[in-house]
Amino acid sequence: MEKLRIHYFQHVKYEGLGSIEEWISSNGHSLSSTRFFEDTTLPELSDFDWLIVMGGSMSVNDEQQFPWLADEKRFIRRAIDAGKTVLGICLGSQLVSAALGAKVYKNKEKEIGWFNIELTCFAKSDQFFSEMGSRLKVFHWHGDTFDLPENVVHLFYSAGCKHQAYIYKDRVLALQFHLETTTNSLKDMIEQGRQELKPARFIQTEKELLSNNQLTESNRKVLFKLLDRLASGHPWT
Repeated sequence: MEKLRIHYFQHVKYEGLGSIEEWISSNGHSLSSTRFFEDTTLPELSDFDWLIVMGGSMSVNDEQQFPWLADEKRFIRRAIDAGKTVLGICLGSQLVSAALGAKVYKNKEKEIGWFNIELTCFAKSDQFFSEMGSRLKVFHWHGDTFDLPENVVHLFYSAGCKHQAYIYKDRVLALQFHLETTTNSLKDMIEQGRQELKPARFIQTEKELLSNNQLTESNRKVLFKLLDRLASGHPWT
């Protein structure tokens, strides 16, 4: 595998790379970051091959409270147009969607917990995805969703959220869910977001969130397969 220069955007202290950092380290890739809660300085496009955009508690539409969001969205679009590989996770997927011109808005229901995502017809027809099974149980923590941007391939949906993942031009992957969750990152998210764990159809209790902690390993394996495919350069569509 070619050695990559990977830059990531982190929006809050408690949502870092999680198990993605293990994949980066084990493959010998280099890593740099912009942590918007500390410094909003953006890198040069020539400084990286991949851009990973992580989650956060804010909305992509909160530009008045977080003025750097406007610059971030413009930068993500520039990175996409420059042919960079881009991975967006949760808030990151929403930022990528906004950068591609799609609307981001409140989902009908918050989705917090371990819930199944289903393969779309395309994903079922693709051997790479079909080998994963018809559904996956993954970790969610989001209240917003997005319309699908133009010219993307829809990959996953769930009972609580229609648009869970898509691929754009074989090199831009948006995931509404958190495959990168580790035991520690799960505990950190609960600690910071405990006030959101109010009874609802798609919100689990703290006990339920922690009782499914063993799923972090199966999610990590799926994540590494997705990252390997992105890195391979093989077409997705």
